[in-house]
Amino acid sequence: MIALGQAATDAEHAFEAALRTVPRWQGRPTRYRPVLGGISNVNWRVEIEGEPHPYFVKMPGRGTEMFIDRAAARAASRQAEVIGLGPRTFDDLDAHGIEIAEFVDGRRPSTNRDFTDPALRAEAMRVYRRFHAAPLLPLTKTVFDMIDEHDRQAAELGALLPPDQAWLTRQTRLARTALEASGLDLVPCFNDPMPGNFLLGEDGSILLIDFEYASNNDRLYDIAIWSGEMFFPESVDRELIEQYFGRYDDALFARLMVHKALADVKWSTWAMVQNRISTLDFDFYKYGIWKHMRARSIMNDPRWPLFLKAL
Repeated sequence: MIALGQAATDAEHAFEAALRTVPRWQGRPTRYRPVLGGISNVNWRVEIEGEPHPYFVKMPGRGTEMFIDRAAARAASRQAEVIGLGPRTFDDLDAHGIEIAEFVDGRRPSTNRDFTDPALRAEAMRVYRRFHAAPLLPLTKTVFDMIDEHDRQAAELGALLPPDQAWLTRQTRLARTALEASGLDLVPCFNDPMPGNFLLGEDGSILLIDFEYASNNDRLYDIAIWSGEMFFPESVDRELIEQYFGRYDDALFARLMVHKALADVKWSTWAMVQNRISTLDFDFYKYGIWKHMRARSIMNDPRWPLFLKAL
């Protein structure tokens, strides 16, 4: 742990400067350390003498304002707190776009392996149903809005794109036409189900963290992107549909598969933008190429036209 006043790096100096602006913490012995694992921001654990718990403080990463509406993220984190799916939050540094939450001890970040357990997958579906049933968020941003945003950013930055970008764009437009014709089922969506954003309790319960990308979006997108992050096979996708909706339906499966491809298009282009702007030690180019490959695997599937017709 680093004591306040002992900053050695630029990141630590910037963080200490932010901590000193919190009135209720001023003059109190403070220690902090980095929390590893994120690929967009710089996160810290903070311990304040006399406080009953440590705090989690998120410093926005360079360029994240291009993707993230901090006020909307804050509203989503508050809503998750209110419905019992997120940790307690604090507004001391909201004006600076810096998030503060109670550091959740007694839970651990999930891994892909955790969700090979059917019981944990079922619990995740219960969590998603509760989050989706909450009031609409102040921000509506569908997967198509996200893709359009990243396409503009990639063009402005001269980001590296695959040689078949025109083909990927054409397939994305076909999917958009089909989904919008069928009607988007807009609900509050988490939109960023990296394994580390699910905190597991010993009782098998799940708490969500990191609502930066949360918005009103199509319901099945949220399940599809989670499936993609967990590398679930189609047999599990069918199981998830039945658990979430109480029944299995081929049209819902087709919708999920289309959204899995769209999620990879979104995050692949996001990665290529990050590759231009981020200062974090992460291979965004490799991540983006992999996401492009996986999107192609669905769009090149002989069933792709059938999926689009089934919507």
